[in-house]
Amino acid sequence: PLRDPQQDAERVRGDPKWLVVLGICTHLGCVPIANAGEYNGWFCPCHGSHYDTSGRIRKGPAPENLEIPPYAFLEGDSKLLIG
Repeated sequence: PLRDPQQDAERVRGDPKWLVVLGICTHLGCVPIANAGEYNGWFCPCHGSHYDTSGRIRKGPAPENLEIPPYAFLEGDSKLLIG
């Protein structure tokens, strides 16, 4: 079971082909490695948190999923405004 359960539909804003996450581990703020770990998503080498490709925490000390920042697409899909 997921520690912080969220469906992809809850984590994606707008076009479902894009998922925007902040690459900051929710444990102690380290930078996870993309396309790594047991779930081929994100792996934090500092303390061993494993996230899946949707940024959901699956294993390790991180308490929450990777954060989804406020964002919007501008000019179709050609520009992304974060924050």
